[in-house]
Amino acid sequence: MSLKDTIFRKEPLNHYFKQDQHFIKTLTAVDLLALGIGAVIGTGIFILPGTVAALKAGPSIILSFIIAAFVCALAGMCYAEFASSLPIAGSAYSYGNIVFGELPGWLLGWALILEYVLAVAAVSTGWSAYFSSFMKGFGITIPQAISGPFNPSHGTYINLVAIIIVCLIAFFLARGLESSIRVNNIMVVVKIAIIIIFILVGMFYVKPANWQPFMPFGLHGTFAGASTVFFAYLGFDAVSSSAAEVKDPDKNMPIGIIGTLIVATIFYVAVSVVLTGMVPYTQLNVADPVAFALYAVHQNWVAGLLSLGAIAGMTTMMITMIYSSSRLVYATGRDGLLPKQLGRLTKTNSSPKNAMIAVTIVIAILGGLVPLDQLTNLVNIGTLVAFAVVSFGIIPLRKRTDIVNHGFKVPGYPVVPIIAGLSCLYLMSTLSLETWIGSGIWFLIGLVIYFTYGIHHSKLATK
Repeated sequence: MSLKDTIFRKEPLNHYFKQDQHFIKTLTAVDLLALGIGAVIGTGIFILPGTVAALKAGPSIILSFIIAAFVCALAGMCYAEFASSLPIAGSAYSYGNIVFGELPGWLLGWALILEYVLAVAAVSTGWSAYFSSFMKGFGITIPQAISGPFNPSHGTYINLVAIIIVCLIAFFLARGLESSIRVNNIMVVVKIAIIIIFILVGMFYVKPANWQPFMPFGLHGTFAGASTVFFAYLGFDAVSSSAAEVKDPDKNMPIGIIGTLIVATIFYVAVSVVLTGMVPYTQLNVADPVAFALYAVHQNWVAGLLSLGAIAGMTTMMITMIYSSSRLVYATGRDGLLPKQLGRLTKTNSSPKNAMIAVTIVIAILGGLVPLDQLTNLVNIGTLVAFAVVSFGIIPLRKRTDIVNHGFKVPGYPVVPIIAGLSCLYLMSTLSLETWIGSGIWFLIGLVIYFTYGIHHSKLATK
């Protein structure tokens, strides 16, 4: 077999369905919405709007969220069709394997590992900041040395709180998905209630003068802001990784994915309008911008409540992402591209325990030692690569006569998938050179792993 034939070899569909049938199907459309909303809203509202408004978009962060949501909606429809057609674990990694071949699928999976792992690590540092703020309200101050990334010049050596919360969430997920989902659903309801309180209280302190100039960084800044706040929409693609554990996936997966985007965008825009109206955008480059804005207008009681909501929100995000990343790593181990121990399920509750341990260790190290800004930039390009390939992948998917889809299909085919893919490529072009260099190094590492290990240990190599 030639190298070309080897790297583009494809696994038969029955392999995926046979391997993933051991998962217990417990998730409903409501659970999927809670997973998606729990991830998306937790990150987008409580971490990014302040820094992106201050550094890139100004008050036009409102438009940045709408632009990002539009592109995500196009890509989201493509994800929904894939999830409806192929209800298997692994999300875009498995989709890429099936329609493009092994190496493209592996690179997609490698991009998603970058997305999920760094996303949780970044949010764990935000969780730590809000938790510290919350504890200060009780007169408890966490020592500086254990409250930030490794930076001796600033007196911080490790973010111990970030490490602890990641390990706790992984522990509960490993004990069983059903109980974790119940906790997640309750936290989502609490979080949304607190966000609504912020909007209702904050709107009385909006000063239209704070929206001027609306585009201080120009139109390019607004689009650069859109590419950055893509980080806020990560939850919907994570929903697709749960397909093997969903009841009636051809109906429920599209509801979970598209419904997440609709609800999240409404809240993003509302919070962005209020936040930039309450405080001049130049003051919002802080770790907890929403609480900062409330303190600025002397609504300390709401700020304290909001810190609790932020903690709940970011907890739900980490639940979704740690869950999704473990399923992704499981899928690569299942196919032999990573050590097969990662592709094993426990006999007690059919969960990928080894994959969970592996991603938890990596996330905890990154969250405890690496600064937030260096994490979020790399997450965006991993996300956009996956979105672009999945969008273009609808075209070869439709041509497969052996894949039957009785559920959701992207309207406006093939125009919408092509526009979705091109939109993702455009947003990628607005990312910084440092981000491209960092992602290039990441993909180079992925290629080295594939050609030194994966290509030889793949289950397809033994057939």
